[in-house]
Amino acid sequence: MKSFPVFLLLLAGAIGGYIYWCLADLPAIERLQEYRPYEASKLYSYDNVLLTEFYLERRSFIAHEKIPQHVKNAFIAVEDKRFYRHFGIDLFRIGSALLKDIEEKAFVQGASTITQQLAKMVFLTPEKTITRKIKEAALSIQLERKYTKDEILGIYLNQAYLGTRAYGIEAAAQTYFGKPATALTVSEAALLATLPRAPSRNSPFADPDMAVRRRENALRKMLALGYIDRGQFGRAMMEALPEKHHVREYKAPYFVDYQREILEKRYGDRLYTSGLKVYSTLDYRLQLKAEAAVQRGVKTLAAKGVEDVQIALITVELRTGRIKAMVGGTDYDRSQFNRVCMAKRQPGSAFKPVVYLAALMNGFSPADIIDDEKFVQVRKDGIWIPGNYDNIYHGKVSLETAFKRSLNAATVRLAEQVGIENIIRTARLLGIKSHIRPFFSSALGASEISLMEAVYAYAVLSHGYRVEPVSITRVIDRGRPFMMEPASRLERVVAANQVKNIRKMLRSVILEGTGRQARQLNRRAYGKTGTTNDYVDAWFIGFDDRVITGVWVGRDNGRPIGDDETGASAALPIWLDFMKRMDRRQPYMSVENRLSAIRTVEE
Repeated sequence: MKSFPVFLLLLAGAIGGYIYWCLADLPAIERLQEYRPYEASKLYSYDNVLLTEFYLERRSFIAHEKIPQHVKNAFIAVEDKRFYRHFGIDLFRIGSALLKDIEEKAFVQGASTITQQLAKMVFLTPEKTITRKIKEAALSIQLERKYTKDEILGIYLNQAYLGTRAYGIEAAAQTYFGKPATALTVSEAALLATLPRAPSRNSPFADPDMAVRRRENALRKMLALGYIDRGQFGRAMMEALPEKHHVREYKAPYFVDYQREILEKRYGDRLYTSGLKVYSTLDYRLQLKAEAAVQRGVKTLAAKGVEDVQIALITVELRTGRIKAMVGGTDYDRSQFNRVCMAKRQPGSAFKPVVYLAALMNGFSPADIIDDEKFVQVRKDGIWIPGNYDNIYHGKVSLETAFKRSLNAATVRLAEQVGIENIIRTARLLGIKSHIRPFFSSALGASEISLMEAVYAYAVLSHGYRVEPVSITRVIDRGRPFMMEPASRLERVVAANQVKNIRKMLRSVILEGTGRQARQLNRRAYGKTGTTNDYVDAWFIGFDDRVITGVWVGRDNGRPIGDDETGASAALPIWLDFMKRMDRRQPYMSVENRLSAIRTVEE
């Protein structure tokens, strides 16, 4: 007995030393001011439609003052009913939980306050140890001294994991109910308040009956605390549970994937954690029309017995290079391969404008005469004789006639006079980066390029300025907006008189040549068809005074589309269908204004 006081003294010293050791390396709570939880980045269309979210943890921050009071009350009622009365630790709750645990001879009731839960989320690990609990309590007291109750509750509601990869009240509202947190009902708030302790087990999708009982329990707690009246309780109990979770949206999926690659290169992992708001150039109204035109094209081809083909479509503003619509295939769920920018196919006669522009840039005119006669070339792999589509030769014809009738023999003879090196140089000038083989067959489109390359090359033909693909207009990074502009200023690469002549020739294709079907468009249009050997690829690329649209039809495995399925019969109808449905009321920026805007930004 004499040694008992010494024992108590030593025990107290040991306990004190242990507590001191636990608290010696506490993290500074000032870190909470700089704390930035992972937040989903959002991609919007030009007309402010949410296309998708990029995230590791689906989270969207909402200021605590914007969270409805009944939502806050639901979580307080379920998680910490004395939240506004304790100092970070609820001693009464600790005592009650201890008695319950002793009675049940197991850890059956927790005593953590909302403040303690926040301390654990932000500063500590989830391990269940006495050391962690001591640190948690100490941090909670410090948090209560440093921050207001509303600030603590707001951070907690933005941080808590609520199941189905939803972090925070805003993401949970979107995931479970497809609405923002500001629109949550009392019933919905009560249901979400039951999730933090066991998000997977308590999910309404896992066990609806149990979810109803847990929601009722939450509502009864709200009623007991005076947060709701009996009328609100009854109405809340009558509301149905959510039946499906609202997953991340994928509008314009091929464009989203294209955009993701660009953003990953610029931002890396921050794209998935930093809550960026990215505003793209895509016009979602046009995108829907483009997708519908592609699906109608699929049905039309199927009615002709042509099935299992792929279709790609892209629309670009001529003057700015901004992508307004992109469809990379007929079914994204079946194939995520983007045939607009990832596939390289032979363009056939759709490449001929490059040949004729090279001729114009080397002193030829549309009225100059060229021989449309059989061309024979002896090559290592045999004799090559490029024939015309109808196997008829027309003798001496003008360049404009050879172009609008898409005469192969005349085009090869022109390439012979211009020089394949000059044609390749012209392709580079127009922005085509794919390898163009130095053979005369390349003049007929035998070298593979992407649809995107072809469309941007035609954009140069329309006005003479080289434009780069632009898909982003603005990025907001934690409230700091900045503009994303093309990497280089607009540069004239084709003289005005040459542009005038090539436009005249492209117009003749519509008026008298292979693109005559496009005359149905109720405005002036320019363009060119393309068909490869054995009807493997069908192209049409055309523009009006504002946008350029390219369409490709083919099969991924390179099998023929079908007999006589040319650019005019397979691709042009889809182009025309889409272009007819465009809303032309929105004005676009002129070349001169665009140049002025870029100079202003650079200055």
